[in-house]
Amino acid sequence: MAYESIRVTPITPRIGASIDGVALAMPLTNRQVDELHQALAEHQVLFFRNQPIDVDAHKRFGRYFGELHIHPSIPGPQGHPEILPIHTDANSKRINGEYWHSDVSCDEAPPAASILYMHTLPTCGGDTLFASQYAAYEALSERMKTYLEGLTAAHSGVAVYPRNNALMGIKETGKTYPQASHPVVRTHPVTKRKALYVNSTFTTHIEDLPREEGRALLDFLCQFSTREEFQVRFHWEPHSIAFWDNRCVQHLAMWDYYPQTRSGRRVTIKGDRPF
Repeated sequence: MAYESIRVTPITPRIGASIDGVALAMPLTNRQVDELHQALAEHQVLFFRNQPIDVDAHKRFGRYFGELHIHPSIPGPQGHPEILPIHTDANSKRINGEYWHSDVSCDEAPPAASILYMHTLPTCGGDTLFASQYAAYEALSERMKTYLEGLTAAHSGVAVYPRNNALMGIKETGKTYPQASHPVVRTHPVTKRKALYVNSTFTTHIEDLPREEGRALLDFLCQFSTREEFQVRFHWEPHSIAFWDNRCVQHLAMWDYYPQTRSGRRVTIKGDRPF
């Protein structure tokens, strides 16, 4: 596609593009929004540099792409429940996104996309890796694709959020965490391409198989789906933004900068039930 209102520079043939020629702190034109929709569909994750934005501009940008999601476990700052704080320093016991995952895949209707803004970065390290689940699915053998067709997997927040909260010193208050069943191979509602949809963080088991067989298959898929040839790696700078499609992308945040500080915030866009 030819873009007229933004500049799109692919980073790898499979996934990722840098976006220039747009100021996200300002309201966008309809043409810019349409072309960003198209760029996300084409490249799966978009990267922006030198984009200082406040909380209101961050939420406005997210709302161009849908209604904003509220995280089931981590509360947003007062007056901004849609904001997910992302912060790590010398006192942290864990970081957000330290294992491969698709954001909140345990929801019945998992988030469609996420927009992460980072304002404070370590002097080195702290990159985020993204893996194309289109590329992973397409690299499977035809026999494996046939075998996976129709299989479903269980995704659970119960297996994730209480443990994370304990590490962060957040007390449990009887909160109910989402659990859902999703197809192992989902069809993207916009592009109609097929993508693997399991991950090592939220997916607990393959529902349609004996336990040992399902465990072996899930372990294989989680390892295969994040191979280096399906990845793009983003090196953050202050006021950078990453905008990724959770329906066809997994990501992982590197914690290789301890005890330095890495800080920012995320908005997440509501999605629909995978099919």
